[in-house]
Amino acid sequence: MFKSLTIRFAALGALAALGLVLTLYSRSRADATPAPEAPSIHVCPEVLSAMQDAGQPDPDTKSFKRPYSPYAGRNYPTRPFFGETHMHTAKSLDAGAFGCSIMPPEAYRFAKGEEILSSTGQPVKLSRPLEFMAVCDHSDNMGFITDLKAGKPELLADPLGRKWYDMIQAGNGNDAAIDIIMSFGAGKFKGPILYSPDSASYKSAWLGTVKAAEDANEPGRFTAIIGFEWTSNTGGNNLHRNVLFRDNGDKASLIVPFTVLPPGSDNPRDLWKWMKACEEKTGSTVLAIAHNGNLSNGMMFPMIESFTGKPIDKEYVETRAKWERLYEVTQIKGDSECHPLLSPNDEFANFERWDKGNLDLSVAKKPEMLEFEYARSAFKNGLKIEKELGTNPYKFGLVGSTDAHTGIMSIEEDNFFGKTSSSEPSAERTQKAFLKNPRTGLTIMDWEQTASGYAAVWAQENTRASLFDAMQRRETYATTGSRMVVRFYGGYDFEPKDAGHRMPAEIGYAKGVPMGGDLAAAPPGKAPTFLVAAMKDPISGNLDRYQIIKGWMDAGGALHEKIYDVAVSGGRAIDADGRCKTPVGNTVNVEDASWTNTIGGPELIAVWKDPEFDPAQRAFYYGRVIEIPTPRWTAYDAKRFGIKMPKEAVMTTTERAYTSPIWYTPAK
Repeated sequence: MFKSLTIRFAALGALAALGLVLTLYSRSRADATPAPEAPSIHVCPEVLSAMQDAGQPDPDTKSFKRPYSPYAGRNYPTRPFFGETHMHTAKSLDAGAFGCSIMPPEAYRFAKGEEILSSTGQPVKLSRPLEFMAVCDHSDNMGFITDLKAGKPELLADPLGRKWYDMIQAGNGNDAAIDIIMSFGAGKFKGPILYSPDSASYKSAWLGTVKAAEDANEPGRFTAIIGFEWTSNTGGNNLHRNVLFRDNGDKASLIVPFTVLPPGSDNPRDLWKWMKACEEKTGSTVLAIAHNGNLSNGMMFPMIESFTGKPIDKEYVETRAKWERLYEVTQIKGDSECHPLLSPNDEFANFERWDKGNLDLSVAKKPEMLEFEYARSAFKNGLKIEKELGTNPYKFGLVGSTDAHTGIMSIEEDNFFGKTSSSEPSAERTQKAFLKNPRTGLTIMDWEQTASGYAAVWAQENTRASLFDAMQRRETYATTGSRMVVRFYGGYDFEPKDAGHRMPAEIGYAKGVPMGGDLAAAPPGKAPTFLVAAMKDPISGNLDRYQIIKGWMDAGGALHEKIYDVAVSGGRAIDADGRCKTPVGNTVNVEDASWTNTIGGPELIAVWKDPEFDPAQRAFYYGRVIEIPTPRWTAYDAKRFGIKMPKEAVMTTTERAYTSPIWYTPAK
């Protein structure tokens, strides 16, 4: 059993900490023992591929001699880029109705660090700029809401168009937006209010989105990714995907996005067909990122396909695996890593749950739906599907994003501007219902919104191509709002001493594969070993623990999971069962919305070996890093507005990160 190696930095200033974060695990200590003479460094195939994709020189061989400078010749990602793959602006049908006035150009300026005025007239600025962002406005009826709000006559001649216009003009944009969402799910968009992708208005709106991204894109400094959201929502069941383009506007402008309403489809199979046709027509490369399985009522990760009522087949699993390399596991509409009913032994599973029903709360949640909604259970079911059909459709990496409909990517707990413009900061927002279905009686309150999350991407450089290629190889992780830096490597030869190295990435790539990778068949007598490392966000809470979650399928086909605490702060013990039973503590002063970093630690690093490995069993492993408790955004609202929160409102949080898994497949 390996104890964590925790290094505490006394009086570490925020600026100094930021410098450390930016070079995390790439600095050697000034007093380190001199390195032995010219060791060879193996560059793994994934990194060689990434170098080629990013336009880097391809070394003649897979090894090279170490120069004096430890930073020279590094051919692997040395820092994560933090960003957003799911931002809505005033061009989205529902966002505009909710009151958003921020258009894509302004959304990009905000993401780059500019201070702007929100749709409710409030000054807002990020604590630190983002490094990339994709504006993904809804593809259906793109351009409609801006025309409706402008009072376009043919739209006002339609009864529904007139109804929504009058509601918005009367200050009831929130109700109008909910009615628009429900009408969309019920297929009521017809006639003049249906903006077909072949219409001039639609095409103009799409080209405007592409141009905004082109204008904002600054390779090496800020990447503006072109994208859109395909919003399958039949029956109120969330099957949404964001589609991202690897390439520039000259290719993205050759097509129009795929929609759900005619001539589109609500079936993911048809989206995948469109993606294939898009690549063939434009020469671009695209990927799809699903989100909010927690609001799909059991449809997001099926074993039985909802559109056919039959078991998923070989075509389904192969096609999904090709196009959907990532999953958005955390965002404002709740966290989708796991659920306490599915993982009763996981004390951190009860986190930011939205589990009352589907997206519009038209159908209440049933326990049997949960298995097909959460990432961890999808990872497990994927092992079984792979054995039966030869491909794992749920072999995806993890990212977080916001799904904010404000044009403002502001999800830090002390700077949370909400899901919609009607949820921007006010003394009243936590007292209101975010969504209420009068037929079912189900309600989600505004205070239940989750201030989350970020996509962290281990790319070679900050460009469209490099970020996209890292997403394709799943070298990504999600955070719920903190910019902690997380590494995760798997192999068969990591040793305890590797955890003492100040450049563990060098060892990680040399001896194993990074997050998102695959372990080769186990050599005789060996079990997987993992090198894990994390460093705190310099302006967030200290770290509590680094966990590895393992899932596997036994010889009888039964699926299992187990959590291991592999590195913990504060000198606490990890018991023989792999768990630390001693809580890290809690310093949060809810009344003052404050905390102290006198518990936890700034850094965790360890090597862990699977103690129960069976080389004949399919398995996956992923990392989860937990911060110490800190104030939730509701605590900041209570203090700043001098209000009393509803007694059921949650006032503290434990920010966390989820890495993409590493998979193990037995030899055939």
